[in-house]
Amino acid sequence: MIWGEILPLITRAQAGDREAFGELVQRFHPAVYAVAIARLRDANEAAELTQEVFIHAMQKIAQLRDPHCFVGWLRQITVRMAINRVTRKAPVQGTEPEVLQNAPDAEAGPLDTLIQGENRTAIMDGLERLKPLDRDTLVAFYIKGRTLKQMAREFETPVGTIKRRLHVARNRLRDAMEPPSRRKKVLV
Repeated sequence: MIWGEILPLITRAQAGDREAFGELVQRFHPAVYAVAIARLRDANEAAELTQEVFIHAMQKIAQLRDPHCFVGWLRQITVRMAINRVTRKAPVQGTEPEVLQNAPDAEAGPLDTLIQGENRTAIMDGLERLKPLDRDTLVAFYIKGRTLKQMAREFETPVGTIKRRLHVARNRLRDAMEPPSRRKKVLV
């Protein structure tokens, strides 16, 4: 590279001469691409980045104070843009088609609505089989959304007792919801 030829090209490019800038692109393209490929380790990404670097350099070349610093300035633009590309772009991850086919829909479909309705009915039937205290405890916490402190005031019972009642009531609900053939047989 002969600086006697490069410096006038840089000066003309700073003055807005597109042909001079085109000549700079031809001369420095391999160097910019080499820095880009070293940073990105992907030929396609490096080629895209090289184009972006020269577009950016063309827009900002008038801001270059010393034409002797052109090579370092161009290298810094390349490095900075490569770092930005790596940090801002999440890695692309592929997956097998079977995984996507088994992914749930964002919205509930008719089958989901039907299953939710059946589950709700089964829970309500199970709640009806419980003693009033167990049913009231579960309804207050899970359906009405009461906190443990609110329930303690409502039931006039310590929070620890409410926790125990919830635990016992959940177990009783689970047992009440099992089919009759699988229920635990209580020995009297």
